[in-house]
Amino acid sequence: MAKVVCNFYSYVLNRALDITVILPSVTCPESLGLAGYPPSHALPDKFPVLYLLHGFGNNHAQWTGYTNVEMYAEERRIAVVNLSAENKAYAKVGGDDFMRLIEEELPAFVTNYFPISDKPEETYIAGLSMGGYGAYLHGLFHPEKYRAIGAFSAAVSIDPASFALSPFGKPKDADPAYDLKKVAALVRQQGKSFPKIYASCGTKDPLYQADKDFIAFLKDLGADVTWDEMEGYGHEWRFWDAQVERFLDWIERDDTYARLGKRSV
Repeated sequence: MAKVVCNFYSYVLNRALDITVILPSVTCPESLGLAGYPPSHALPDKFPVLYLLHGFGNNHAQWTGYTNVEMYAEERRIAVVNLSAENKAYAKVGGDDFMRLIEEELPAFVTNYFPISDKPEETYIAGLSMGGYGAYLHGLFHPEKYRAIGAFSAAVSIDPASFALSPFGKPKDADPAYDLKKVAALVRQQGKSFPKIYASCGTKDPLYQADKDFIAFLKDLGADVTWDEMEGYGHEWRFWDAQVERFLDWIERDDTYARLGKRSV
């Protein structure tokens, strides 16, 4: 596994941005010739990618700090990109346009600087809490860009336009552009298909019922949703660690690396 912590100047934000990029690389069994295939970086294809979004109060480092996502990505030969989105819910808040950053600048940067695919069928987006909201927001707004959405303990009631995070209560008067139900309904009105959705929440999480209600709403709109809940878990990293691995096993893949199967690290 290669983990690259990178700081680059963002033309969208007009300041430096921190990201972490996880790239599969040579494992010990491969280097010893025990795997039966060449090291991953010797293969010609670019890696599929998961844009993995953090929660409120976190940054690009928390996913790799609190979970085993590096190992999970290495086993499955998929790149993972984390970014520091501050507390802006991956939306446009004032002069900080994280909508444009994630849809335009970030993928352009990582797919040109790293061996990462730019194909929609090899691109996934997921996140926890505020990041779950962000995954929904981008995946629903731009269904043509993502093969699947993952939302773990998603904070579905956020008003990023007024910089009001209210995941455990009712949202303030949200900008319609950032109301997930309105976004989803608009997508259906436009005749677009949703990416497949994986959603989950712990049964002791304060967001549990709101997440289930939102899933029911999406299903009524015709979305293909897989729901997973874990008994006794709250809003916590042990749940999200388990869920990111389940999500990586759940996503459909037909890239070169997926055909090689899961490997030992």
